[in-house]
Formats: sequence, structure tokens, C-alpha cells
Amino acid sequence: MQLLDRSFDVSTTAVSTVQMSLEAQRAVEQFLFHEARLLDERRFDQWLALWDEDGRYWVPRFHGQTNPFEQISLFWEDAMLRHVRVRRVENERNWSQQPPTRSAHLIGNIAIEGLDAAGCLIVHSSFQLTEWRLQQRQLAGSMQHKLVATEDGGWRIMLKRVNLVNCDAVFENLEVFI
Repeated sequence: MQLLDRSFDVSTTAVSTVQMSLEAQRAVEQFLFHEARLLDERRFDQWLALWDEDGRYWVPRFHGQTNPFEQISLFWEDAMLRHVRVRRVENERNWSQQPPTRSAHLIGNIAIEGLDAAGCLIVHSSFQLTEWRLQQRQLAGSMQHKLVATEDGGWRIMLKRVNLVNCDAVFENLEVFI
């Protein structure tokens, strides 16, 4: 699937409800916590492995942005672009990671919204991110994950939409993933 394929469903509105046991809901929460920990520990290759091969990472530039095709986004990345960014961030010659960015994610208010038209599980959460590289900054907002069930009972990320509270602000480099 190509990055500019307009048939990719970026909607995060559930079209049907889903009934999940408390154990299954807890597994979804643990998946999100695990993802945040991988990012905080800079285990980017393991983080990349959480994604579906057709998955997209999206950080809209505007509040209420409905798609990444009509307006610019802060990030709109497919597998290739996620891999390129990881390689760049990890490169020892990358001056913008001297010293490396350190981060701490706090994930909460996790709510399972339902299923999309393709049967992906839509999960809403809130986050706080503290990031440090020469100075500290705070980012906050909400996230919508569209998760695909795997055969082994796990999950893969089909879409991660990060809605920054201050998405329309002027940012210094956003180097690492939110």
C-alpha cells in the first residue's frame, strides 16, 4: 500500500460495538503500555515490530483534521518512513541526537470505542509526554489506535493517530515518536 493511497481508512469512529472480557480489555491496555515503554527505552526495532505492514503513524497538524491528504500533517508515515526515521535517530553521526532524546510517556483514560468497518479495534487514550534533550518539554494530547488482532491473540497497529493539544504550535524538532 502506498503512502498517498487515499483508500486507507483514517477514520477513528467506531461503526459497531464490541464486547470484550475484562481480561481482553486488560491485554489491550498492556499493549499500549508496552508500546510506550519501548519508545521510552529507545527499543525502536521492537516498537517497529508492533506494526502491521500496512500501518500508518499520523500526527495531524490541525485540530479536527479529518485526513492527511487535504492538509499537511506533522507526521504521516508508512513502514518505510518509520524505518528511515529510526535509522536516522539511531545513527551515531546524527547531531540532533547528541545527546539522545530521553522520554517518559504516561498513558491513561484508555477506552475501547468499538470496531471500524474493516474490523479493527479502535482504542482511545490520553497521554502526557516529557521529553529531554538539552532542555525539557511537555507534550500532551489524545491517541487513537486502530489495532488488528493477530492469530496468536496479540495485536498489531494499523493506525496510530496522535492528536497533540498544541498541534498548531511552532515546534522545535520532533525527532522521536510520540
